[in-house]
Amino acid sequence: MKKICAILSILIVMALGAIAFTNAKLGGITGKISPVDGAATVTLVGGTDTLKADLLQGAFGFSNLKEGVYTITIKANAPYKDTTIEKVAVKDSATTDMGEIKLQQ
Repeated sequence: MKKICAILSILIVMALGAIAFTNAKLGGITGKISPVDGAATVTLVGGTDTLKADLLQGAFGFSNLKEGVYTITIKANAPYKDTTIEKVAVKDSATTDMGEIKLQQ
């Protein structure tokens, strides 16, 4: 009887753990830099985490982000200026599209 109770307890805990992790909804941030060759890197900072995105013809994307507020930093190639965009919000499982970001000279 004790073995059955122990096994059932373990199964219940595992099931609840699986449900808890499936409820974690993740979002993302996307955007496109203009001109296409104007940026060297795009970095995202959220809390103590820093992520770097690959640029593909000026387009970038960050995925698997928790709901929160982030800062995007674009390191530009000369003659363009570096750009920082603060307070980019990611809502529950949504992808925030920043649209076209035009770099200034």
